[in-house]
Amino acid sequence: MTNVAKSEKVMTAPAKKKDYGDPIVSVRGLKKHFPIKSGLIFQRETAAVKAVDGLDFDIFRGETLGLVGESGCGKSTTGRTILQLHRATAGTVNFEGTELTTLKGNNLREMRRKMQIIFQDPYASLNPRMSISRIISEPLVVHGIGSERDRQKRVEELLERVGLNPFFANRYPHEFSGGQRQRIGVARALALEPSFIVCDEPISALDVSIQAQVVNLLQDLQRDMGLTYLFIAHDLSMVRHICDRVAVMYLGKIVEMAESEELYTNPLHPYTQALLSAVPVPDPDVEENRQRIILKGDLPSPANPPIGCNFNTRCPVAIDVCFDWDPELIEVLPGHWVACHRVT
Repeated sequence: MTNVAKSEKVMTAPAKKKDYGDPIVSVRGLKKHFPIKSGLIFQRETAAVKAVDGLDFDIFRGETLGLVGESGCGKSTTGRTILQLHRATAGTVNFEGTELTTLKGNNLREMRRKMQIIFQDPYASLNPRMSISRIISEPLVVHGIGSERDRQKRVEELLERVGLNPFFANRYPHEFSGGQRQRIGVARALALEPSFIVCDEPISALDVSIQAQVVNLLQDLQRDMGLTYLFIAHDLSMVRHICDRVAVMYLGKIVEMAESEELYTNPLHPYTQALLSAVPVPDPDVEENRQRIILKGDLPSPANPPIGCNFNTRCPVAIDVCFDWDPELIEVLPGHWVACHRVT
């Protein structure tokens, strides 16, 4: 069955759209371009790396939205731009009714109490010169929360919450394993009691045996504290397990977005189909007989993306219009959004 036939068959029986309520984060037209400059003395901008190039999506309160795609597609830049660690080139980011892209100084600092990030590398994200107590209490110091005794008590509570012995507070990062360091990073993110956390590939640098423990911890914290996650990852199997909805990125754009089970059982975009075909299946009979989609060519440079659809240079079912017009992200089924001329 071809991709087009599959899409037509599925679209005749739409599923009921789930009601998530009001979004906690609304992103519209978000762009982040990094300038490329030339010249030794009078540098001028000659081009730009289009790391994020026009994103529209919502994150609903209490959910986990997964963001997946190849390395270099703009996933981490998206998360950092939402938090204003990178200032947006264009577009808007609305968080709990407040527009973040226009905030500066103390107003932005105050909003950052409600949104935090868990970094990818637990070895690089912790200052080796600071004790665990200082690392976790630093957000409290920056925002002037509590006395020194109150902060110390808060550190002990957070260490217990993430499954570490509070007596470890005076130790240093080099005394901990990778999984323990990531738990410390989680504790630091929780210090200010945020409502929204960007999880920037929090398990990719960990051993497989430790990954499940950290994921279970994140799920327990979400249930107990009502957290909302943007979960950035490479591991598609883990994303299916932890995420309510999944957005697939390719070269700075979202090409497909749907509820997790819908996306994995009914992928409509050719890129999503190729990604999922690479996920190992634990059944040897199924694994032996299923068809693997091998993409040809390399990922184009975000400094010089293709004309038309970004995926047209590698798409196995591209047609003429794909090389002329960039497809819009359209809701083809309730809650299922796709940017593909062959589907829409």
